[in-house]
Amino acid sequence: MPTILGQNQYGKAENRVVRITRDGDTHHIKDLNVSVALSGDMDDVHYSGSNANVLPTDTTKNTVFAFAKEHGIESAEQFGIHLARHFVSSQDPIKVARIRIEEYAWERIATSDGNSRFIGADDVKHSFVRKGQETRTTQITFDGEKWEVISGLKDLTVLNSTNSEFWGYVKDRYTTLKEAYDRILATDVSARWRYNWTSDEERMPNWEKSYEQARRHMLQAFAETYSLSLQQTLYQMGSRIINSRSEIDEIRFSLPNNHHFLVDLEPFGLKNDNEVYFAADRPYGLIEATVLRDGVEPKIPVDMTNL
Repeated sequence: MPTILGQNQYGKAENRVVRITRDGDTHHIKDLNVSVALSGDMDDVHYSGSNANVLPTDTTKNTVFAFAKEHGIESAEQFGIHLARHFVSSQDPIKVARIRIEEYAWERIATSDGNSRFIGADDVKHSFVRKGQETRTTQITFDGEKWEVISGLKDLTVLNSTNSEFWGYVKDRYTTLKEAYDRILATDVSARWRYNWTSDEERMPNWEKSYEQARRHMLQAFAETYSLSLQQTLYQMGSRIINSRSEIDEIRFSLPNNHHFLVDLEPFGLKNDNEVYFAADRPYGLIEATVLRDGVEPKIPVDMTNL
């Protein structure tokens, strides 16, 4: 039976680039993991092995590092836009460029106060510690005319120690779970949101501010929702972001339910009044959904977040 070539792409994955900006004695750091995927007129290299249309993956790697020097890294989104535009506009065979970026945040190490006996403490402005748990993500896709920017985060661990219930669910012969009217709700948030900016003719969002605000609204919704289910909390988190950020039209979540089970202390003659829990890392419930602005068609692939 004859065969034909289907969808294909190639590039250099996980290019770790760290950019230090020196503003006198004060330094700033951007730490990215950049993956490049290119597609276009690549039939010949698959059928005959001709590399005439192939930009070496090593070249894409070098471009990432060169652009970090030439353009700097204002934000993960802006850096990805520079790269995608370059690959599509500079190479005729390349029709679509997809840039995926993970950003690892750092914060400045606070030095001793002015009363410290340590000499030079006030002069240290170049030391950093990795910030938080979450990893910031973005995916930039450009076809020469239209942009698609899907940003987000993963591994943001959150927990509510109360204001969460779970009851009234379907029960059958295999159901052993007891209804809970005061439980711990914990999850590791993986979220991807899509911007409605698609053209150079439109005003570009402030990527740094947008990320910070989306993260803030997400956390506030998690904290402020009295939850009867993790699904309800997910929807409130997504709704808060879309209602608060006009540049975002769609957001998809993948939320594992990090179960915390009350430990039976009665064998030891102790009463466990919602105080001592066993944190089970697996198996876990996995809640996933997309929240959309009304009238918007979903475009975030469901497999960007799920298992």
